[in-house]
Amino acid sequence: MYKGKVVLKNLTEEEMKDFLVEIGEKKFRGSQIFSWIYKGIRDFDEMNNIPKSLREKLSKYSIIGNIDIDLKLESKMDNTKKYLFLLNDGSIIESVAMEYDNRVTVCVSNQVGCRMGCRFCASTIDGLDRNLEAWEILDQIIKIQKDLGKRVSNIVMMGSGEPLDNFNNSLRFLKLVNEENGLNIGNRHITLSTCGLVDRIYELADLQIPINLAISLHSPFDDRRQEIMPVAKKYSINDIIKSCKYYIRKTNRRITFEYSLIKGTNDSEKESEELVKLLKGILCHVNLIPINPIEEREFEKPNTEYINKFKNYLDKYNIPVTIRNSMGSDISGACGQLRRKYK
Repeated sequence: MYKGKVVLKNLTEEEMKDFLVEIGEKKFRGSQIFSWIYKGIRDFDEMNNIPKSLREKLSKYSIIGNIDIDLKLESKMDNTKKYLFLLNDGSIIESVAMEYDNRVTVCVSNQVGCRMGCRFCASTIDGLDRNLEAWEILDQIIKIQKDLGKRVSNIVMMGSGEPLDNFNNSLRFLKLVNEENGLNIGNRHITLSTCGLVDRIYELADLQIPINLAISLHSPFDDRRQEIMPVAKKYSINDIIKSCKYYIRKTNRRITFEYSLIKGTNDSEKESEELVKLLKGILCHVNLIPINPIEEREFEKPNTEYINKFKNYLDKYNIPVTIRNSMGSDISGACGQLRRKYK
């Protein structure tokens, strides 16, 4: 496929300049080529201010790095668009673009499939195929931005896969997406969602990258959480809370706890009471997510009364909380649904 060749979309601007010097070219050409990469070009011949001899040399030693939009669905309910991307090896991933007023938020996938096993998620049903490379994560945004004709302002790493299970490529992606002459999306406009890989949370905290961290909690009780999320058998809730407190101390950033409300499973008064005890005094925000049902599981969304009752209890004890609206439900909006149907 591209064995032995440098993927240009995986380079920062400085690295691009260094690469040009390595192949015997002028350093300034690196900035020119970097600029072309972020215009979403597919072929070296589109670089009309680059000499043909250099374009031929680039073709010999490198590839641009492109994934392809294979399918695009547009919601009739809201400004949500879902994309299926075809990768160079034939794998399929999905991304979601959500428009709010003047903001465009893109939810990117981080892996082909997932091995975390969360029972409410379609992404993990067939397990993990492979990690995405940093440029493959990045190109989801470049392709969507070009398709929409609008600048992407915010990123959520909440699509298929566990970002902290693909740690090095996730870090590389964060570096690339920050590039001033590239997408130039600041860390504070990026949210990374994890099911709670404690060791990696400590590592991420030590790097002090000022992104927003979201933890998939889904229950304040270890036994119940283990039923919903098999990864909880390795990391207890106490372990997760300790790592979150460490993260807050190191970064001074508020943590979001994601809580998918599942009818008859984790939506009772007992759960809300325990959640208040668990989170009291922590710099955090709770995102209540009424479950988006998937065909392969029996989980159901609670009725509105239960959802509001759960939220009101957290409000009563001054735990910052919001109910996240489900977007794109008419286009298989839940993570992994569309990809699985398409396969």
